[in-house]
Amino acid sequence: MSRILKEKINGSKRLRELMDKKDIILAPGAYDALSARIVEAVGFDVVYMTGFGTAASLLGYPDVGLVTMTEMVDNARRIVEAVNIPVIADADTGYGNPINVIRTVQAYEDAGVAGIHIEDQVFPKKCGHITGKQVVPRDDMLEKIAAARDAKRNKDFLIIARTDAIAVEGIESAIERAKEYYKAGADMIFVEAPENMGHIKLIAKELKGIPLLFNWAEGGKTPAVDLNTLRELGFKIVIFPISTLLSATKTMMRVLETIKRDGTPINVMNELFPFKEFLNFIGLPEVQELEKKYVRTR
Repeated sequence: MSRILKEKINGSKRLRELMDKKDIILAPGAYDALSARIVEAVGFDVVYMTGFGTAASLLGYPDVGLVTMTEMVDNARRIVEAVNIPVIADADTGYGNPINVIRTVQAYEDAGVAGIHIEDQVFPKKCGHITGKQVVPRDDMLEKIAAARDAKRNKDFLIIARTDAIAVEGIESAIERAKEYYKAGADMIFVEAPENMGHIKLIAKELKGIPLLFNWAEGGKTPAVDLNTLRELGFKIVIFPISTLLSATKTMMRVLETIKRDGTPINVMNELFPFKEFLNFIGLPEVQELEKKYVRTR
């Protein structure tokens, strides 16, 4: 069946099924519809919409709270429409108080997202792996989680509570926050930016039995950890938020520098995805078949 005409999956239900079936789920980050298509084409079961990458690709700025809720949801909707695998999305701080969180949850849900994570930073937030973060009082975040829990209309929609408290209050406080966030109704916990293996192991130990997300932040504050270790520690979902963004940026810089030097792309053609193959990848043959079916020759 045509990808355009194919019935879309229920992303939230499919994500829950994967969580029951798989011991660990890998979710590379996508910053736009094309990068999401590539994630799916390579064979991953879940794609993660990165807030860092969304800020960089939409605005050309860092992840410092400049992207609005509607801009984030619009990007999430385009990504959902481009793939037929579940999409987990960054929802920053929920964009306000508990009432704002209700609107945020339902907007992402309406966009077809399978789940979101909401963090306990003060707005405007910052990327979890840069300095200068602040966190809201614990009770403020508990209110947001309760609102998010009550707002979802699809029982399978995943509410992931993220705490950035390690950098502000220390690892013990972050773990205590995480426990309370789970009791308040979060479906999964995301302790952001552990700074060493001791932190990572303590998170896994103290939060054992709670579904956990691990941010494999490429080049960030968290040390590189191999997959087997994460599996043994019991993490359920691992996101790789910016591999697509950083690799695309590096390649574009190199190719453009060569074009600037040589005047044409003649010396980098072997580094480019072949044009005809790219047309096939993004679905031109499918569109042409639909044109034959629906468009009359005049």
